[in-house]
Amino acid sequence: MTTAYLGLGTNIGNKKENLTRAIGLLSLALGPCTAHSSFIETAPWGFDSDNAFLNCAVAFETELTPLELLDTTERIERELGRTIKSAGGIYHDRTIDIDILLYGNVVIDTPRLTIPHPLMHLRDFVLEPLAEIAPEAIHPALGKSIHQLAAELGDTGM
Repeated sequence: MTTAYLGLGTNIGNKKENLTRAIGLLSLALGPCTAHSSFIETAPWGFDSDNAFLNCAVAFETELTPLELLDTTERIERELGRTIKSAGGIYHDRTIDIDILLYGNVVIDTPRLTIPHPLMHLRDFVLEPLAEIAPEAIHPALGKSIHQLAAELGDTGM
């Protein structure tokens, strides 16, 4: 079993219900959620929108490989109404976004999947909820704890 930390976000529809449904579907596919952060409201990142986001972080113990986990998260996104996947730095409003943030101590860099999530250390909407449930987890590529990364990002004023 490997601990996988996921970041969830939504900015259209019933946001609280979108996150709750996503966590429920993830639990059906992966097993019980082992940790769940508070829901936090944040401004859109990387694009302009009138719709604020609701974000959280969750943890699961899984036997799925990283690619199987990606397939599962993408299937759940589609099931919850996500039709357009962000690509090339172009972002859109979405009913749900499920990102694999960390998968144990694994580092993967392929065209289809990058773990740890390549932008997580730059995003307060990822680090704040993740630090709530896993402050001592280590970012395997940067060698710093999530708490340290969150503090550093806070110091930059981002």
